[in-house]
Amino acid sequence: MVFLIPISSVYGHGLGLETIKLNADDRKLSITTQISPTEFSETAQKQITMTITDSLTTQNVDAILLVALYHEDTQVFREYFGTTGGVLRIDVNPSTDEQIQISGQQEQTFDAWYGTESNPLEITGPILNTGGLYRFEVEIKSIDSEAVQNQAFSTYITSITNHRYDKQDKNGNPVRFDVKSYYDKISGFDYSQDTNSITLEMPFDWSEQNISHTEVVHEEVHFPKEFVDLLVPSYTGTVNGIDLFKSSITIDDYSIEDQRIVHFVLSQDMLRYLKQAQKDKGIESPQDLKFVLKIGSKIVFPVIAMTKNESLQVDLSWEPETIEPGKNTKFIFTFRDGKTGELLRNTTYDFVILQNGKQIHTKSANAQIGGDYVDYTFSESQKGPITIQFNNLRGTGQGTEFSIMVVPEFGVLAFVILAISITSIIIFSRKRLVFF
Repeated sequence: MVFLIPISSVYGHGLGLETIKLNADDRKLSITTQISPTEFSETAQKQITMTITDSLTTQNVDAILLVALYHEDTQVFREYFGTTGGVLRIDVNPSTDEQIQISGQQEQTFDAWYGTESNPLEITGPILNTGGLYRFEVEIKSIDSEAVQNQAFSTYITSITNHRYDKQDKNGNPVRFDVKSYYDKISGFDYSQDTNSITLEMPFDWSEQNISHTEVVHEEVHFPKEFVDLLVPSYTGTVNGIDLFKSSITIDDYSIEDQRIVHFVLSQDMLRYLKQAQKDKGIESPQDLKFVLKIGSKIVFPVIAMTKNESLQVDLSWEPETIEPGKNTKFIFTFRDGKTGELLRNTTYDFVILQNGKQIHTKSANAQIGGDYVDYTFSESQKGPITIQFNNLRGTGQGTEFSIMVVPEFGVLAFVILAISITSIIIFSRKRLVFF
């Protein structure tokens, strides 16, 4: 399964940073707030940065700000700060101390804290000592020493969190699950041996104000590829009991060699749909987000992959759907423009089937009408993982890669897509979502 999105778009609720545009009296401002590093780490140096820019001149402007930081509905601090050259930079030293301690310099009007080269602004205490969602409530008090009346804004920043859960399969064997959350910390996780399903929960504010700040909620569930109970062709899922669209659940078998990653991706429109669907069921005030991942069995062709530079797209199907040794398999493919989706006629290609890193079949040809096919019959000794490569497309050196499992004795459910796309990251198509 492939889910394609623009690399420049980031998952999450202000993942690492968020930019707010607003008017402050007669000034049009752009304010970017950032927490670094983007992914939570107990050992890395942490920093909060806020940059204020005049949107018309693109020049930084100095400001006095009243900043309140909240995490897990608890106020961490509320203090006046001043920018230097339009930038507020706070070095953060998380500690087990109960109180926040601030060091730096202070100006006279608001006693606002600011930093200099010789005396940088630092905050020590129980701050940024865990990942998850942080909310900044900011009031602008002055711009370039001129008072500003009643100008406030909120911004939400996510610090990516990683969670590990050790469970057992139905035979009592250990199975490690990992969840990477691009929104907030996971509050609950379970794997059911009886239903072969995964449940994970996390905090979520269903208010329109919060949803309007949330571009995407993105959660990754990782588990070993050798865990065959969950290694199925497709999945279905729900959030708070509401069925998700197919595009909300995607598979990545390429990024980590020995792991399958299943992505939950909820767009802002999807969140509004889920809220309305819950309201239609009589739930006026939904609480949190409860994801349920269930196994599926249906494969939708074609399988789609992009070249690394996104210039070319390969659509692949095969007949019959279950690949059996001793029976002919017809691989059918088309080549498309990665940006427009239009067929690319006269596309030269090298088609290669690999097993255990060795070529077992190859064909070089020119797809004059934008598509072609290859017939191949696998032998009994070729059951298991098979990699299909399309190399040197149109003479560019670009290619794509697909891997399949030939395991006929277990039927269609054992047919598993192991890896799609030559890239090591999930990318986004500029035109449309694609999945199978």
